[in-house]
Amino acid sequence: MSTSLPRPLARLGVVVPAVLVALAAAVAGAGVASAHVTVSSADAAPGGFGKLTFRVPNESDTASTVALRISVPEESALASLRVQPIAGWTVTMTTSDLATPLESHGEQITSYVSVIEFRAVDGGGIRPGEFQEFALSGGPFPESGELTFPAVQTYSDGTEAAWIEPTVDGRPEPERPAPVLALAGGTSGSAGATEPASSGGDTATSSDGDTATSSDGDTASSTESVADEGSSTGTVALVLSIVALLLGLGGVALGLRAGRRTVSS
Repeated sequence: MSTSLPRPLARLGVVVPAVLVALAAAVAGAGVASAHVTVSSADAAPGGFGKLTFRVPNESDTASTVALRISVPEESALASLRVQPIAGWTVTMTTSDLATPLESHGEQITSYVSVIEFRAVDGGGIRPGEFQEFALSGGPFPESGELTFPAVQTYSDGTEAAWIEPTVDGRPEPERPAPVLALAGGTSGSAGATEPASSGGDTATSSDGDTATSSDGDTASSTESVADEGSSTGTVALVLSIVALLLGLGGVALGLRAGRRTVSS
């Protein structure tokens, strides 16, 4: 006597595992896609000064993040830019000449900080399952709705994650989008349009084209787990996988009904 399963049940044994694998991949992809390097500010406004916070999650399961290089395009240039030191990290700020000088407090600014590089002291860094925040303070911010800061994240195994791809309205989010800061509403005459007093641990911007390196500060490293920030791309993939699973089960059910009718006839 044959012990083989009916064809619909055999098909079920093939379809369901395949769809479940795709579903698991979609869920995993959603988690990876959400772990972007981002920039945010609670007080940045056109014409004013504010604090920029770069959040850097570690996406690797085996290596630590040991460096972060932030580029400032000329269209995002700030006349003044300072860095908040972090214990266990050194920072180097490089200046570049401006094609069009900036004006700040009645003075013409002909150079600006174009690259900020944070580098972990030997043996340190952002370990797997952790994230770190790097803060800058500066201004005045230009009269622009968004500022882009391409960044490159370096791991202890020598690999790099280049967060430099532009985000285009109406198109899917790129795999490695550059951090984008959306400026809050306000005008150059609004509150907060004056430069905050520098703290003892800040590193002043070099105005002669040289680089300036800060000493370690006393800010503790973050050791919290990376929070899931969500991703529209991952959500779409998840929904499509669920729909595929339901369609596969529906097809199997129809096959079973058809088989029963054939037997009964």
